[in-house]
Amino acid sequence: MNDCEVLIAGAGPTGLVLALWLTRSGVRVRIIDKVAEPGTTSRALGVQARTLEFYRQLGIAEQVVDRGLKFAAANLWVKGRQVGHVRFGDMGVGLSAYPYMLIFPQDEHERFLIDRLAELGVRVERPTELLGFEDRGDSIIARLRHADGTETSCEAAYLAGCDGARSIVREQLATGFPGGTYAHMFYVADAEARGPVMNHELHVALDEAGFLAVFPMKGDRHGRFIGTVKDSLVTATRALEWADVSTQVINRLGVKFERINWFSTYHVHHRVAAHFRVGRAFLLGDAAHIHSPVGAQGMNTGLGDAINLAWKLAAVLQTRASPHLLDTYEPERIAFAKRLVATTDRAFQLVTSDGAIARWIRTRVVPRVMPALFKLTAMRRLMFRTISQTAIEYRHSALSSGSADTLHAGDRLPWVMPAQAAVADDNYSPLRTLDWQVHVYGTPAKAIVDLCNARGIALHAFAWSDAMRTAGLVRDAALLLRPDGYIGCVDCGASGDAMSRYFDEWGLGPRPGR
Repeated sequence: MNDCEVLIAGAGPTGLVLALWLTRSGVRVRIIDKVAEPGTTSRALGVQARTLEFYRQLGIAEQVVDRGLKFAAANLWVKGRQVGHVRFGDMGVGLSAYPYMLIFPQDEHERFLIDRLAELGVRVERPTELLGFEDRGDSIIARLRHADGTETSCEAAYLAGCDGARSIVREQLATGFPGGTYAHMFYVADAEARGPVMNHELHVALDEAGFLAVFPMKGDRHGRFIGTVKDSLVTATRALEWADVSTQVINRLGVKFERINWFSTYHVHHRVAAHFRVGRAFLLGDAAHIHSPVGAQGMNTGLGDAINLAWKLAAVLQTRASPHLLDTYEPERIAFAKRLVATTDRAFQLVTSDGAIARWIRTRVVPRVMPALFKLTAMRRLMFRTISQTAIEYRHSALSSGSADTLHAGDRLPWVMPAQAAVADDNYSPLRTLDWQVHVYGTPAKAIVDLCNARGIALHAFAWSDAMRTAGLVRDAALLLRPDGYIGCVDCGASGDAMSRYFDEWGLGPRPGR
């Protein structure tokens, strides 16, 4: 029996990032996948700013940025006419060190993460299939089948189901996967083409007949096209081809295709598991929630699941936090997943519905309203915060305590642009430790200094500046930061009592060896 502390089923981006964070934190993991090789085609493309902030904590953000394609603008077309243009760079400046979306195809993304994990001495076990598991209360016993057909057992403290929409972990947990499937069939094509939309920007085109999204890719005249298949072919039993796609929107945009590198069709689902945790087993990524591709949120949401669970598992396994810390994973992540599915569902229904009202909104209302909204600075910044996932907060979590002015526990730490524009020296730099820490913007109270010293928690004091006030920080307030960069506790008192109570409630202690 080859045991470990965490067994990860599924080596997509979610499982790989979970393994990376846990390994960096000193947790012994095994990561398995029933597929013999990583994927060679990709549907997920966009890497959001919040994901890049997490990757910076892992020390891999700049490598990802170098391998990807930044694009800082999006365009909206209606019936072949461009009606909106918005620059992401303008939207996100001052909110994140990464004020853009990055295009990094999932197949390349996975290979990159696999290599980083291998550098830490962990290799994905392929093809190794999870057949089932037993939760014994104090451990998980998993049954595995290997390439030669042999079966073995693995004992783990916890099991992470990162095994996709057809998750074996979810099936055995019997949590249910309520939701539905959209009637339309969609296609995704990797293509080389010419035309006004092949300019390394994002283009979304709406029409009476449906929609088309064109994502920029590295290389001249290279893009990813997502659109609808002809309605008459949705129930076809034969394999569909490029000739079966709806061309009305494509033709109106003046796209001339030179080569289709690969093409696939699929149905879009919107589902959220009833539970993300049962006993010692957890669900993450597509095993826990699937939804429409609106806003390029799916993969990034799975990565957010991985980060949220990883630091909590590490803390509990190393007895640096109370076991009930793990109880916060499901409520924090399932609440966001449900909001996301509801939001993307409404947006997707609008851009794909055949109904007269939806067509009227797409072709009449949107061209009049969206350009005006794009001109509003507040709307552009709200759009960036929403799409980039930097607006995700856990204010209602049991793990969040205290507030000061508009700053609440559960908020993502506001990013402060460094005075010298050197990202390495900003207030996110200390987060690379992947550990609890206290930040004070201004002068820390003596009680806070003494408390941090006594508890073995790092304290970082930053000289106060107007930029901090602009970012939403509060002078001299003590912020206890979770390892994922969210605020756990806000303590504005001179005694440090609020933070001391928080340490006691959650049983927080220093990392071994500190």
